[in-house]
Amino acid sequence: MNNSVKVPMGQKIAFGLGMLAMQMFPAILGIFMVVLIEDLNFSGWMWSFVFLVPRIFDAITDPIMGFISDNTKSKWGRRRQYLFIGAILIGLAYIFMWQLYKEDALEYNFWYFFLWSLVFYLGLTIFSVPYVAMGYEMSDDFHERTNIMAISQWIGQWAWVIAPLFWIIMYDPNWFPSADVAVRELAIWVAIPCTIFALVPAFFMKSKSTLNEDYEPLNSANIGNSLKKIFVSFGEAFKIKEFRKLCGATFLIFNAFNTVAALTFFVIVYKLFNGDAGASGIWVSMFGCIAALGTTFIVIPTVAWMSKKLGKKRAFMLAQSISLVGYVMLYFLFIPGKPWMYIIALPFFSFGIGSLFTIMMSMTADVIDLDEINTGKRREGIFGAIYWWMVKIGFGIAGALSGVIIAFVGFNSDLATIDQQAAVDGLHAFFCFFPMVGTILAMLVMRDYDITEEKAKDISAQLEVLRAQKK
Repeated sequence: MNNSVKVPMGQKIAFGLGMLAMQMFPAILGIFMVVLIEDLNFSGWMWSFVFLVPRIFDAITDPIMGFISDNTKSKWGRRRQYLFIGAILIGLAYIFMWQLYKEDALEYNFWYFFLWSLVFYLGLTIFSVPYVAMGYEMSDDFHERTNIMAISQWIGQWAWVIAPLFWIIMYDPNWFPSADVAVRELAIWVAIPCTIFALVPAFFMKSKSTLNEDYEPLNSANIGNSLKKIFVSFGEAFKIKEFRKLCGATFLIFNAFNTVAALTFFVIVYKLFNGDAGASGIWVSMFGCIAALGTTFIVIPTVAWMSKKLGKKRAFMLAQSISLVGYVMLYFLFIPGKPWMYIIALPFFSFGIGSLFTIMMSMTADVIDLDEINTGKRREGIFGAIYWWMVKIGFGIAGALSGVIIAFVGFNSDLATIDQQAAVDGLHAFFCFFPMVGTILAMLVMRDYDITEEKAKDISAQLEVLRAQKK
């Protein structure tokens, strides 16, 4: 734990570059996935299988990696070596998984992609779990934690500014003859810089030796006991009311947002351009780009300022309230033939998902201090794994709910807009109001969250006494 109030800016940037890699890989992966169906003829069940099963595998390995990271004895500390291994594995797997050719058998491409995706998600777990834990332990100062997360999220948001542009590049014949050729080459150009970004925190973030720490032994003889303690750690984490609230609120907001994010293409093309995808031009990509730019330059700096002035909980409540205004505005500003009108709503809309991880990750670091008082252990890895496990489960559920909504409103992309106006209007309504329900429920969950700045300082003081007694 770094006890200094201010963490050097170089350390914050090094951590932020890791966040850029962690967000860029999956952001562009989601765009490349379209090629599996559109260009390589994967069936619906194949697409669902390669989308869902690796994420289930990822959710299982996360808490195991958290336990390993928390209990690693090494002269390099608990985390850095895993960041190095994970970064290399992610980069190599990302390149190989997209080397798919139409000429090969469909079944071959399916199993080839699936197996390499398992390697990719294993690498992502090895990297991301200790990486997030490093962020939690960078400072024990209430406000500095928010500054660290704000800077990392600011840098990471550029992934979501850049990623939508790949829609244009992939399907422009001036760039590539076909999208499958595009992803084969673009995967290399994505993997190399992102791997370098992921390696930055491994090389440049400070950590102390843990060779003499009293951690759980990590060996083959202790496997059964270690698995048992992972489940015990889960239980102990969820006994903390404040942590349950952070996980629950994140699940509701992230799940609701991503459920309708999958509908963005259909709402813009069919509501604003009468189903003419060609006429929609850059407006589908612009929605994501402008929203991400709003998050980068407006939301994250504003939320960091609000958190310092109002406290984290009030900043969270205010940011989510602003997002509710944005969702209402989107309902009225999706005007056929006038796509530029939706831009007015995006800065407000972006406050919901854009502020979420800046505040919640800072709050999680505060909760980890409370856990140390309860258990005497520093378990950033376990808490990070559980928190992101909730995010990943929410992402999987969101994918399923998107399909449910499409079926519920009776939308069919093969029909003209004039023949299914009610379905298009239904998609638009869900797009705007479904996230509002998730946001309001999350605000109700967080209404009595009670780790204030004063309480956090009291917890830190208690920890100093406990740590002094151990020496």
